[in-house]
Amino acid sequence: MALQLRRLAAAEHPPWLHAEIANRMAERLPIIKLQPQRVLQWSAFLGASDAALAACYPQAEQALVEATPALRARSSVAHPRGWLDAVLRRAPVQVLAPDALLDTRVDLVWANMALHTSLDMPQTLARWQSSLAVDGFVMFSCLGPDSFVELRRVYSQRGWGRPATDWWDMHDIGDLLIEAGFADPVMDQERISLTWAQPEALLNDLRAIGGNAAPDRFAGLRGRGWRQALLAALEDLRGADGLLRLSVEIVYGHAFKPEPKARLSAETQVSLDEMRAMVRRPRQR
Repeated sequence: MALQLRRLAAAEHPPWLHAEIANRMAERLPIIKLQPQRVLQWSAFLGASDAALAACYPQAEQALVEATPALRARSSVAHPRGWLDAVLRRAPVQVLAPDALLDTRVDLVWANMALHTSLDMPQTLARWQSSLAVDGFVMFSCLGPDSFVELRRVYSQRGWGRPATDWWDMHDIGDLLIEAGFADPVMDQERISLTWAQPEALLNDLRAIGGNAAPDRFAGLRGRGWRQALLAALEDLRGADGLLRLSVEIVYGHAFKPEPKARLSAETQVSLDEMRAMVRRPRQR
């Protein structure tokens, strides 16, 4: 995974599929009444969401979380701190590592096409929850388990292992959101059919999306003979219309951070911030 992230950080543009999903996610934002003043983009460069979020929340402060030094450097170049920020009296964009979120409180955690790359999903969801202010919300998208099922079939028939890791079902992600302390999770999914004329174009586009992170993938480098066998095998994906076809399942989700509840015991300790949150007026969504 680390090698793939370094490669993607050096790409000229974010993944093409991620940019499309960012726009589809943004179309869902009007259902949320809250207008966030502080937005945290998780995996910001690969999420390709700057334009969509700027159009929806032009005045919001932005914090960008990147998992690797290469991605943090890429986002820092795209959002340099400079004199223009001071002239326009706007807050500079922060670029952070995931471990630097201890004191961060935002109104929206936005994670486009990132959750399926997490090696520890419960930990990632817990970080999102702790970074949100009360009544803030998370909105995310990720690949679902039915993505590239046709390619999995091709690999399985030839004993090549898995072409991708196994991704989480949306119902299981909804359960994890509850366990992480979120409220009112809403999960949805859609299937997108992608087509290509030639197998070389299909491989190039899949490489632009990411790579095979399955733990049992072939450990060494493949040779030219195997590549030719793969190109021939991909012809199995060609349909009656003459095009190669793969399906992608996109999982969408959003959830809110509820007001904290004091635990009942002989002696209960509540922080001042939690007390203030509990006496606030009822939230409006």
